[in-house]
Amino acid sequence: MKKTAILDISQFKQTGLEDFYVNTLEDHLITSHKDIALPHKHNFYLAILFTHGIGIHEIDFTVYDVKPGSLFFLNPGQTHHWELSPDTKGYIFFHTQAFYNLYYTQNHINNFPFFYSMHSSPCLYLEGEEFKDVTLLFKQILKENERDEILKKHRIINLVQYVYIECTRIYAKQNPVAALDTHNSYYSKFLKLEDLVNEHFVKEKSPAVYAEMMHMTPKHLNRITQAVAGKTTSDVITDRVLLEAKKELILQQDNFAGVAEMLGYEDYAYFSRLFKKKTNETPSEFLNRYKKG
Repeated sequence: MKKTAILDISQFKQTGLEDFYVNTLEDHLITSHKDIALPHKHNFYLAILFTHGIGIHEIDFTVYDVKPGSLFFLNPGQTHHWELSPDTKGYIFFHTQAFYNLYYTQNHINNFPFFYSMHSSPCLYLEGEEFKDVTLLFKQILKENERDEILKKHRIINLVQYVYIECTRIYAKQNPVAALDTHNSYYSKFLKLEDLVNEHFVKEKSPAVYAEMMHMTPKHLNRITQAVAGKTTSDVITDRVLLEAKKELILQQDNFAGVAEMLGYEDYAYFSRLFKKKTNETPSEFLNRYKKG
């Protein structure tokens, strides 16, 4: 079967630093993104600030509005796709985990709320002074990357860190989950659940089994998922299944039964009903939206 396109940072034209890329959004769309149409994913961390233009940005098949002040953060492996107006402008940078860890060994990048997990909102809408301050940081990163000065890499990684710190403060105001202490036991156990679900979701869809893997009761695990993500354990598992289903439906096109079987559903009718119940559209209706595009 086909696999979702995974873009590597080495595929992008870079100047200066290894494992890092920065550009204006308008130049990036022309030079690096013009031939990418279907939803795809990357193996690096990504930040995109829109200063002009409108459109939509679809991340893991959830649609967000694009407008001046829209700022998006993507984890490695997240799927995204956008449709943008011709006057779109802004800034984009991305980097590998190794690039970040080289300088911040004691501060894990996933501690930033927008990089928590697949259930964290990846979007901020900036206005006023916040918009100006964050835009200035993106401009400084771009400018520094174009210079040939000593300690260039140090300054860029510090500016990237300033972006993440400033946006964490804004994020905490816009998203209640950002107030969660990332070092508390609920957070660490939720991430452990996500890891287990990612590993076993094809064969195992029972909340009770995951609770047993984590040596706790299903009720307590459900309490954790509700506190961290506002969802039941069953919702967390189903979300992961449906995310994979959407990726595979786009890749495999009309092989609906094959996708269902690949995800552990021998009964396609049951899979179709589940898909319809959770997404409000059938697999074929979902796929038709991308065929039309």
